[in-house]
Amino acid sequence: VQLQASGGGLVQAGGSLRLSCAASRTIFGINVMGWYRQVPGKQRELVARITSGGSTNYADSVKGRFTISRDNAKNTVHLQMNSLKSDDTAVYYCNAVQGLVNHWGQGTQVTVSS
Repeated sequence: VQLQASGGGLVQAGGSLRLSCAASRTIFGINVMGWYRQVPGKQRELVARITSGGSTNYADSVKGRFTISRDNAKNTVHLQMNSLKSDDTAVYYCNAVQGLVNHWGQGTQVTVSS
């Protein structure tokens, strides 16, 4: 499956952005979809993920501010990001886990100015 991420951009601290990840085919059978982020010199880290059953997990740093959701009918996963901080600045990557295979999108830049 191919993943296309969009919605990144430049926003002031305290603002909001909504990232979208569109899959090239149905995500109905995909076990887990999620968002990761990476800054230069650091490892890619999990931001949020959602299972096919709707269970969610969040990094402690984004709990209460970010919300992940999936729309199986539109083959899309969203990440609503509120109360953004400068520490949220990173390239955000969409991920899909199907069996033992990890699929990655191309990344979208999020920059939060203080």
